[in-house]
Amino acid sequence: MFDLSGKVAVVTGGSRGLGRADCLALAQAGADVVVTDILLESDPGLQGAAEASESALNQLFTSTSVVYAESTSAEIRAMGRRSLALKMDVTDRHQVAAVFAQVKREFGAIDILVNNAGTLDHVGQIESQSDELWARDLRVNLTGAYNCTKAVWPYMREQNWGRIIFMSSVAGTLGGFGQASYSATKAGLIGLGKSMALEGARFGITCNIIAPGIIGTEAFNAGNPRMNERMVLRTAMRSAGEPQDVAHLVVFLASPESRYITGQVIHVAGGIDLFVF
Repeated sequence: MFDLSGKVAVVTGGSRGLGRADCLALAQAGADVVVTDILLESDPGLQGAAEASESALNQLFTSTSVVYAESTSAEIRAMGRRSLALKMDVTDRHQVAAVFAQVKREFGAIDILVNNAGTLDHVGQIESQSDELWARDLRVNLTGAYNCTKAVWPYMREQNWGRIIFMSSVAGTLGGFGQASYSATKAGLIGLGKSMALEGARFGITCNIIAPGIIGTEAFNAGNPRMNERMVLRTAMRSAGEPQDVAHLVVFLASPESRYITGQVIHVAGGIDLFVF
């Protein structure tokens, strides 16, 4: 429905889950897509890092079984689009600046940025929250999006057109039991996104925030089945969403048709934010 032909998109955390679905949906709509992530399938020692991790989620997210940046990029090229898979740590400002400069140089423009990279493995009530993981979550989830937005901003201002999408969560709008760091950073993305909407409005740059609910990604499927069931029952639609449910909204918000929508928080949550009994 929405034609993104000729547009260039950069997706952070694009090798799995929502990020991978976003990359493929943008490409299917006609965009050229740069898939970035902290890990690529070709990284040496990838599987060893997974085996050494004490966290089940860390093991999942550093496993070759769910890291798809390079294969996702190949799948996009098979559609006839241009694509690169680039290693990028969103907490490293110098690397972020270098990657965006490379994309601008090789693709000629950067029209769409999806700030999707994030951490999800830090769970514990406040007395058990790790100070180190709190700081890490701030660096990745919030400051990482700030770094990428700041790096892409001059390119979008120069062309007087841009679409920036921040991936928040219902944890950022409702709070999350045992998720102090995750919820705080996701709430922070809402403030960042709205501020950028104000600053970008006169330069043709829209900035919007998506707040997904329970989505059937690798992380959800690796979770505690009893907890997953409780969350699904808390959702009005009584089912988890699919990554494509979020990706379809990403495509719309990246399109010219969304030109008069900015600074909005849009839930893709099946009604988990409604009063349910």
